[in-house]
Amino acid sequence: MTDTTTGAETIQTANVPLGKRLRERRKELGFTLKEVADAAGLSVGFISQIERAITTPSLSSLASVAHVLGTDVSEFLSQPRGDTPATRHNERPIYAVGGNSLTYERISASFPGNVLRSVIIHEPPGHRSEPIAHEGEEIFFILDGSITVEVEGERTILEAGDSIHFPSTRTHSTWNHTDRPATILHTCTMDVFGDEHATGAAGSDLAVRRNGSRKKPPVRQRGLATGDHLSAIQNKSTRED
Repeated sequence: MTDTTTGAETIQTANVPLGKRLRERRKELGFTLKEVADAAGLSVGFISQIERAITTPSLSSLASVAHVLGTDVSEFLSQPRGDTPATRHNERPIYAVGGNSLTYERISASFPGNVLRSVIIHEPPGHRSEPIAHEGEEIFFILDGSITVEVEGERTILEAGDSIHFPSTRTHSTWNHTDRPATILHTCTMDVFGDEHATGAAGSDLAVRRNGSRKKPPVRQRGLATGDHLSAIQNKSTRED
């Protein structure tokens, strides 16, 4: 990984494009685009666009896809470590996933047993996030500006000082509908930093062994795991690109 620093802004990039690395990992495991998309709570089109470098995922989307691929987000993105309980406003690096226009500042620490992950999100005017559903719960608190949060088709406009708290298993997305940047405090229980991997903790539903190889990921409907109904297609020989 390499760092490109401009002033206070730090953007982590890699020599091999993110989409190519995700595609290679998916192919290595023998997963189809649909299987990865369903298990990650994302659309097939969005996964395809990531792999073809047409779009860049948000931090939570990347973490969700990495989880399905039997690894974690730290394999694809270098992020600030949460080694200390306190952070300073003028010392936190600002980073992004590849060329994504969303930028982040990590503010939560990492320690054994912690379940909260928190970042400050800087969302540019007009930015729309991809709809996603995944495990856990999350809170958006608007520090500055205004955004629209859509949860299962219900839109809520949030302004500075407003908040929303919901189960992450409900399909959700955000949209900065204004002409000025928005600053958001986001807290969730999803491991968006790869802390569990760093501390040696086991994941909950990572790809598992199947006859000495990897098993297909569990499929989610609207973000909810549906169990092992992928077993009906485990023996198919034709894989999509």
